[in-house]
This record gives sequence, structure tokens and C-alpha cells, in this order.
Amino acid sequence: MAGFTKTTLKTAIQDYLDNTETTFVNNIDNFITTAEERILKSVQLPVFRKNVGGTMTSGNTYLSTPTDYLSTFSLALKDSSNNFSYLLLKQVSFIRDYTPQEATTGKPLYYAQFDDNTFIVAPTPNANFSVELHYYYRPASVTSLGDSEQSWLSENAPNALLFGALVEGAVFMKLDPQAISIYETKYQEALSTLKVLGEFKNLRDEARNDQVKLNVGAPNV
Repeated sequence: MAGFTKTTLKTAIQDYLDNTETTFVNNIDNFITTAEERILKSVQLPVFRKNVGGTMTSGNTYLSTPTDYLSTFSLALKDSSNNFSYLLLKQVSFIRDYTPQEATTGKPLYYAQFDDNTFIVAPTPNANFSVELHYYYRPASVTSLGDSEQSWLSENAPNALLFGALVEGAVFMKLDPQAISIYETKYQEALSTLKVLGEFKNLRDEARNDQVKLNVGAPNV
């Protein structure tokens, strides 16, 4: 299936569900954004990965996430020589048990996602530390673009986006479970294809990075 623009995606949703009723049409953007969120939380795509620097503040056990944060790839302390010390991802309960008193300070070794906007670290930083977060970010929704524009998902994962939105639309319309199941099956099939592509891209990038390291480290002959 060719990719969708915002307009052609919304039209396809109306056509598949045969519904042009005003309340339904007014909720199509919600169907799409819910489907986008579901896809992004199901598949970790390298194209949506980036780095950002920040600072852990002495005495503060919390660290804010970026506004477009979706999930973590890694979190590391970075010294003045650009050496990295990677923190281990744990559950909040582990952090609480490890440092039951926030006054217990030291070089942070662990972190957990406290809520959607915050990490919690342990021990509590005993100094200011430069950090680098490598993370998956939430891209702009196709619903926020111009009518004739495409997002990465609407261009590269049109089936997953369409059928994911159709599941949401069908639930909104209170269609029978069998109809919803048909769209869900199509969504899962498209999602599986997207996962394979994402895993292949990850493996290809890792192989390329390993080759670069080998080339850089190879002796001159």
C-alpha cells in the first residue's frame, strides 16, 4: 500500500468504516494519534532514536525527561574526557530499597522511570554530573501536518497506521467484536512486518558500527 497523506488517511478511515457522521469525523484525529502511540510503543524503530545532554544536580534524585521522550535506550554519566559510565535500568522499588534515605549520596549507578516525565536515580548525586540520554522519541503526528504532507509512519507504515486507526474507529462505533477482530488481525500483521524491518535495521547498524571499529583499530601495513 502506498503511503498516506493526512487527507488520504482520514478519507480511507471514513471509507472503510462507511461513516461520515459529524461526531465520528471529529474524532478521526484521536483514532490516528491513538494508533500512532500504540505503534511507537510496540516497535522500537532506530529512525526515532536520538541523544540529548543534560545535568544531574547535586542532592536531587530526580531527572526530567525530554518533552518528546518515549522510551530509554541508555543513560550515562559523561566526564570531561568524554568517558561514559552507563547507569543500570531498574524498577522504582529497587531504587527506593537501595537508597531508602535520599540523603544517602554518591555517584549514581542506577535509574528508573519514576513517571512519564521523570527519572529517579540512586544513589542521590553527590555532585553535578553531565549526562547523556540516548532515547526513542515521539515524532510529530501526521494529524499535526498539512493536508498533503506525510509523517514517517504514514509513509513507511501505512497499513499499521490505517488498521490501527480502524480498530479505534470500530470500537468508537461499537461495531460487533468480529468486525473489530478483523481490523485488529490486519493491524497485528502489519505491525509484525514493521518489527522485522526495525530489527533488521538495528542489526545492520550494529554490524556497520562494528566494522567501523574494526577499520579504525586495524594496524597499518
